[in-house]
Amino acid sequence: MDYRQLIIESGLRMADSGLTVETWGNISARDRETGHIFMTPSAMRYDTIKCDDVVVMTRDGTVIGGTRKPSIEKGLHLAIYKARPEIGAIIHTHPVNSMVFACQGREIPLFTDEAAQVLGDTVRTASYQLPGTKELADAAVAALGSRSNACLLRSHGAVCVGRTMAEAFRTAAVLETTAEVLFRIEASGGKPVPLVPQAIEAMQEFMRSGYGQDK
Repeated sequence: MDYRQLIIESGLRMADSGLTVETWGNISARDRETGHIFMTPSAMRYDTIKCDDVVVMTRDGTVIGGTRKPSIEKGLHLAIYKARPEIGAIIHTHPVNSMVFACQGREIPLFTDEAAQVLGDTVRTASYQLPGTKELADAAVAALGSRSNACLLRSHGAVCVGRTMAEAFRTAAVLETTAEVLFRIEASGGKPVPLVPQAIEAMQEFMRSGYGQDK
């Protein structure tokens, strides 16, 4: 796989999807064969990034490829990869509806089948920490835990993960839709009814073994 091209295409996709604006957010992918991490460069518009701009790092963050500085959040990405070996891609977004809850420090529960299938666990908000710090990386790892595929960063944005880039984007899309539905429920004076644990497990088992043409 051409991971540099994957990062370029994913940056364009994120910008076009409305999940972020300008140069905010960042994207990375892990090559499972080498362990190398490919990441978007710092403060570059996604429609200007070329192959040589994509940063390549080792597991410990040593830059071994690319002509640019990595995103300020490289430590966050590296910490998540270390904590969750199954993850192959990470997207840090700044989506509007999710930010409504991130800025309140609130959780987003699993109250739809889609959320249960894709998000994995309650979406928690990490404690506020300054961008680019080890403290923020540690807080994000703690908020994700061992099961969730997304977390919110207090007053900052969202982090979505997946075994592949396609899964990470699916997580981002479902998170933002779930946040919008929750916002509308509460705006209408209602409260969501969380799914019971048995239903959540059934939905996740369906995704693992029944959903899709290859299962």
